Amino acid sequence: MADKLNFSLVSPERELFTGQVDQVDIPGTEGDFGVFPAHSPMMAAIRTGAITVYIESKATQYFVQGGFADVTPEGLTVLAEKAIPMDEMNSAMIKELMAEIEKELAECEGNEAMAAQQNLSGLKSISQGFEDFYHS
Repeated sequence: MADKLNFSLVSPERELFTGQVDQVDIPGTEGDFGVFPAHSPMMAAIRTGAITVYIESKATQYFVQGGFADVTPEGLTVLAEKAIPMDEMNSAMIKELMAEIEKELAECEGNEAMAAQQNLSGLKSISQGFEDFYHS
């Protein structure tokens, strides 16, 4: 069994992380999941939330919105529609994103409404205690 997992987090704007990690926890559309070294291959859609990257005893989080996680024998690649290191986020950004999604939610139905609601839930989860945890 491999000791480390090769992991890359990429958004259209930039590559946020590439390196060897112990574990990555991902907010999937079908539920949250963790990826460890030697994980079985899989592909999953991701929802709005926080990806947590573990290296040794340190955890780092990244805000993600949409995209895919691809686990192969070579490692894990997350292609996110939007990704920002959590320490670069602030309450105003979260509120602005929530307002955009609430507007979108009012204008759609069916699967689009379900996806928008899932994004809104992810943002609400992140916003709870955000200032206390990241900017105390």
